[in-house]
Amino acid sequence: MDFTEDQIHRYARHILLQEVGGVGQEKLLNAKVLVIGAGGLGSPVILYLAAAGVGTIGVIDDDAVDLSNLQRQIAHTTDRIGAPKTTSARDAVAAINPDVTIIEHQTRLTAKNVMELISGYDVIADGSDNFPTRFLVNDACFFAKKTLVSAAVLRFDGQLSTYKPHDRGPCYRCLYSEPPPDGQIPTCQEAGVLGAVAGVMGTLQATEILKEILNIGESMSGRLLIYDALSAAMRTVKINPDPACSLCSDAATLKDLRAHETAAS
Repeated sequence: MDFTEDQIHRYARHILLQEVGGVGQEKLLNAKVLVIGAGGLGSPVILYLAAAGVGTIGVIDDDAVDLSNLQRQIAHTTDRIGAPKTTSARDAVAAINPDVTIIEHQTRLTAKNVMELISGYDVIADGSDNFPTRFLVNDACFFAKKTLVSAAVLRFDGQLSTYKPHDRGPCYRCLYSEPPPDGQIPTCQEAGVLGAVAGVMGTLQATEILKEILNIGESMSGRLLIYDALSAAMRTVKINPDPACSLCSDAATLKDLRAHETAAS
């Protein structure tokens, strides 16, 4: 594609990178990423993808901006309290980069709509804050053969991985076979989270998404990054496909999303 003078100026630092260049920037402008959740993780993901020139960003969230969100959800501002988070994110992106199209999905993700919602996107970014949604997204991405970049935060800790079972990598169920019992693991609303930790993990998540689009570097598929903010330590552990995984192994028992419909009823 032919870049405009403004685009050459805007993306100059990308184009200078041998691993990106004009060809890579064109890939970014043509890419479509779906971000699930416009909260603590989704906010930096959306902002950095927009700044990078990812051409289409879908945002799924059925919540409205609340004052308590602003400690970590940097896509939103005080004057947008009460607005839908998807609309607030759209306005934030518009202020950063007019090249980017934001598609608002003001809805709750369910087993009935997830396959249709993810179908039009290249990469899925999970920034949700609960286990039922994480498992639903993982299972849907497996069936749709979509690359999933997933992050999670709680208190002072974060985790990040990329799941590509369609490319011989493990899925989320290879790491956690089933959701934990209700109440066993607190949510951020119950236990708190240091706001900047969500920023760290969301920025790392955005970086991995850009790497997947550009096909550069070493994918996080098959690896789990663990971040401890209090000790300023990061470590990476290997994740192997589980030969007994209920979803992605030869012994799989999950063949569709009906279990999620039952769980939601």
